[in-house]
Amino acid sequence: MSSCCGPVTPLDQTSAVEARYGAAAQEQEACLCTPVAFDPKWLKVIPAEVVERDYGCGDPTRWVASGDTVLDLGSGSGKNALICAQVVGAEGAVIGVDRNRDMLGLSRRAAAVVAERIGFSNVSFLEGAIEALDAPGLDGAALIADASVDLVLSNCVLNLVNPSARQRLLNNIRRVLRPAGRVAISDIVCDRPVPLALQQDPELWSGCISGAWEEQAFLNDFKSLGFEAVSYADRSEQPWKVVEGIEFRAVTLVGALPGSGRSCC
Repeated sequence: MSSCCGPVTPLDQTSAVEARYGAAAQEQEACLCTPVAFDPKWLKVIPAEVVERDYGCGDPTRWVASGDTVLDLGSGSGKNALICAQVVGAEGAVIGVDRNRDMLGLSRRAAAVVAERIGFSNVSFLEGAIEALDAPGLDGAALIADASVDLVLSNCVLNLVNPSARQRLLNNIRRVLRPAGRVAISDIVCDRPVPLALQQDPELWSGCISGAWEEQAFLNDFKSLGFEAVSYADRSEQPWKVVEGIEFRAVTLVGALPGSGRSCC
């Protein structure tokens, strides 16, 4: 892409996201995603700084069940994972994955506090890119093992992944789930394609806007992986934002793989 002023440098989505969320780990930013009310009973044991620095657009924790092994993609401050820790109980486990070290520091400190308050420790926070769950560690094993998770959830993070890595992200979600594994993905979708000019805006990208999936394409991508009963369990009636006539709204996508076990809903 070029202009009268010379070549235009393509946006580095990863750097834009890292910079904005690193700052948001230090100080609350009201403009990131859209506020969501969570059941206050789960928030009592979670440090206030974690709750204040949580940036999401839905509540995917509502689809967690007792005893689940849960994978939280883009775990951020840790609020969603620490809610899940309480729901799954001592027999369950929660794994958060995030690439931002400031957010990881916040979530790891909070995990120790919550473990002391609830009487057990079942949460770990791993450093890594959510699209690269198959990346080998020092021991040669993938960051998240095949068929090791009952539920993959995420809260307003999938849209932050570079479009070139979307298929790898989707394939990894499918890979790590056990038979009858489920997804609960809260994210921002749009009603038509986002123009390249908006995709090149670092504020719009890191603000969960210009990387949004088209609404029907989001459903179709999960159906193509073999998920059944794929639907929007939650969908905001009014757009969250309208940019250049494009409507962006919050949704929570749910679905389940074939196999014996609980349903997605």
